[in-house]
Amino acid sequence: MSLFLVSALRAIVEMLGLCLLGQGMLHVLAGQNRSDNRIYQLFALITAPPRRMVAILLPRTTNPRLIGIITFVIVLILWLGLAFVRKFL
Repeated sequence: MSLFLVSALRAIVEMLGLCLLGQGMLHVLAGQNRSDNRIYQLFALITAPPRRMVAILLPRTTNPRLIGIITFVIVLILWLGLAFVRKFL
């Protein structure tokens, strides 16, 4: 049962990481018109809660791009940690 929970949580974290990666790529490719892009809006909706949690931990003057990068790094570390736990469970 715990193996299933770790695997499910890892899948959710993986999906979140891929959404952050896709949002970053669209940020670069779409430029200023990214807010009109429906896929970018979907990624922004999915990634808003973790980005908000990271933004609370950082000073208010932190650049939004840096918040996204730090969120991705945290999600990546969490994903790797869950892979480690899953391997030894």
